[in-house]
Amino acid sequence: MSRQYEIVYIFDSGMEEAQVNEHLQRFHALLKPTAPSESVRALEHWGKRTLAYPIKRRETGYYVVAKLDTDPTALPEFERAIRLDETVLRHLVVIDEGAVPAVAKVDDESGDDSRGGDVLE
Repeated sequence: MSRQYEIVYIFDSGMEEAQVNEHLQRFHALLKPTAPSESVRALEHWGKRTLAYPIKRRETGYYVVAKLDTDPTALPEFERAIRLDETVLRHLVVIDEGAVPAVAKVDDESGDDSRGGDVLE
């Protein structure tokens, strides 16, 4: 059964976008999609940013966020490949549970909200 994941990568800032894309293609090829469609739903390049603290003696990193669908059994080999790649400073894989549902507006005949506060739409 396929699950939705969100992955944040921090690459070495000395890499160019083309090099980062090559690494991402290699990593994502390890996540065999369970459906015939592509496993990557969204890929956002945040670019070079200053790190909050030095990681592996580096002050800046190249951030990428990917949202994808894959089988959980493919994750151990995927994470192993990321750990072995020296250009990845940090990574984080989390289950993407989707957006939090909004609070429904209470319709009252008098037009008042009986809870006495503002209601989010």
